[in-house]
Amino acid sequence: MYHLKCIECGAEYSKDEVIYTCSKCDGLLDVIYDYSSIKLDMEKLKTECPSVWKYAELLPIEREPVTIQEGGTPLYRCDRLAEKIGVKELYVKHEGMNPTGSFKDRGMTVGVTKALELGMSTVACASTGNTSAALAIYGAKAGIPVVVLLPAGKVALGKVAQALMHGAKVLSIRGNFDDALALVRTLCSQEKIYLLNSINPYRLEGQKTIGFEIADQLGFKVPDRIVLPVGNAGNITAIYKGFREFKLLGLTDSLPKMTGIQAAGSCPIVKAIKNGAPAITPEDNPETVATAIRIGNPVNATKALHAIRESGGTAESVTDEEILAAQKDLARLEGIGVEPASAASVAGLKKLVDMGVIGRDETVVCITTGHLLKDPQTVIDICEEPTVVDANIESIREAIFGKGK
Repeated sequence: MYHLKCIECGAEYSKDEVIYTCSKCDGLLDVIYDYSSIKLDMEKLKTECPSVWKYAELLPIEREPVTIQEGGTPLYRCDRLAEKIGVKELYVKHEGMNPTGSFKDRGMTVGVTKALELGMSTVACASTGNTSAALAIYGAKAGIPVVVLLPAGKVALGKVAQALMHGAKVLSIRGNFDDALALVRTLCSQEKIYLLNSINPYRLEGQKTIGFEIADQLGFKVPDRIVLPVGNAGNITAIYKGFREFKLLGLTDSLPKMTGIQAAGSCPIVKAIKNGAPAITPEDNPETVATAIRIGNPVNATKALHAIRESGGTAESVTDEEILAAQKDLARLEGIGVEPASAASVAGLKKLVDMGVIGRDETVVCITTGHLLKDPQTVIDICEEPTVVDANIESIREAIFGKGK
């Protein structure tokens, strides 16, 4: 029902091969389905609550999945935030409500299951944090060893804690994420270890269910635009594929404009879009407070550029100050707590509306990718300290209302 195909030279590979990029040209691979053979359970689609495995017919797995009930994340209508930004209709798809606190769970439930299906006994990844946390937890659930490489001093402690608690072998390297990814790719090519970064096409198949769920939760209608943070560029690629598949199968009748947001200190895809370049120029020293998207050489850049351009979308960068302001707006206007990288989507939306690039009459879905508690230190750093008072009612009243009350 499916096979792998190189997006550059068109070479095809069996679903049973352990391969991550094309052996002929090193191009990225995509999972290609025979859609005519897929029989969707329409009753299930109409009645069952959203979750990753609700869409099993459109996932490349033929065994029982390794699952901890991922997906089914809330799609919040955010009227107060929409009014402040100046758009007609705004929703936030909060992927921080997945079991491990990020969207990475969707990819890992499929990726770790595929590792078992292929007979692999150890899994590995490089990570800015969330990938390592999700892989550690799904590896623990599957009962197989996990190895993760992290850039030393560049990963939020909440994410490191998850990887450590769930038993992963955590290696903190003296280098950045791109260095870690190059090393783990070499490791997996030399040992019988299954690579589960987003260069693995099967992992992205799990992440495309975000697109399925958004359409599902909107009554099989498609928003005008999807705005999301971009790091390694797998998510924007995967979500667009999800929408394309629903349209191909006749479940929806349009596609959203895919709009990617990067931090100003780490924005090779934005520069390529603005310059009309066919490929990115990697950035050697990416830097941003939004650690989850601090990536200078995103491996899925080619797919992401295609998704943005084919859908009529765009890409924009935002400063750390804009990201942190949006993080506060999400929390204080809508009660949605996210890590800094997640708030890049909202910051980017505001900037593009102010620039006139996004119309005020558009229906927009912003993706927030990780939970607030993934990076509590940044919250502590940017918020007011607690007010210390004496243990009596007069001191409490004075602290709340001021003197003379």
